[in-house]
Amino acid sequence: MKHYTVLKNESIEGLAIKDDGVYVDATLGYAGDSKEILKRIKKGMLFAFDKDLSAINYSHKILKDVGDNFRLIHSDYVLMKKKLAEFGINEVDGILFDLGVSSPQLDENRGFSFMRDEELDMRMDLSSKLNAKDVVNNYSYEELRNIFYLYGEESKSNLIAKKIVQERQDKKILRTLELVEVIKNAVGSKYFYDNHPERKIFQAIRIEVNDELNHLEQALEDAINLLKPQGRIVVISFHSKEDKIVKNIFKKYSEVDSLVKGLPEIPEEYLPKLKIINKKVILPSEEELKENSRSKSAKLRIAERI
Repeated sequence: MKHYTVLKNESIEGLAIKDDGVYVDATLGYAGDSKEILKRIKKGMLFAFDKDLSAINYSHKILKDVGDNFRLIHSDYVLMKKKLAEFGINEVDGILFDLGVSSPQLDENRGFSFMRDEELDMRMDLSSKLNAKDVVNNYSYEELRNIFYLYGEESKSNLIAKKIVQERQDKKILRTLELVEVIKNAVGSKYFYDNHPERKIFQAIRIEVNDELNHLEQALEDAINLLKPQGRIVVISFHSKEDKIVKNIFKKYSEVDSLVKGLPEIPEEYLPKLKIINKKVILPSEEELKENSRSKSAKLRIAERI
């Protein structure tokens, strides 16, 4: 099972790993990052989260070859604080979020890919009720248009939503390539081949199905509060809305609260909790872009707990 970990060296370096530290991989996937963390913490402990049971089972075998000082938790990272508390962990030395879909997930027939004929699904957690078929066939024109515009940033969202609603009146849209054809017919061949709106539409549906943006905001807040002093939080995002959430939360916690700015003595609870490590977002190198085209939208941000 081939999985390419985007910005791996930069993210692992960004964690500033200590041999005896406690680390969290909030997005285990297929253990690309977790394996590198585990190699560096012979006296420490790794906790890793994933909603996808197949990722948990696969990664367990990979990590056992490195060490046994890890725990894999089958859960959404939004429950990180609660789940860690069950292990008696209330503070950690570093937390990594890699918000991309793992390459194997794209490749294992769950309807994430717009390049193969698969059933529309897109659930990270197969026990979740909402799937891509529900979104495409049951959401109203307004709901589809808003999702495509907000999560996909697609300028032809209205045409695509209108066409989906029209087509599904005759026959439900159940397969990935059926949806791709509907998108193509909605926008016309020239726009389709010049701009690839199917990428944005599939991304938007995936974000909706897995409620990714709402969960991210809450999880980042919890993660910052879990960090020990000098603990690092590292986030790789692949979508401008994700990156904006990360940037805004890092900004919120790295500045003095506006309510008390200018006071001669600022109470401790209003002081910044974070120091931004990279003022400028870190992007994949030219070499990495050549090796893995899926990395092209990746952005890495690092902050440290004060």
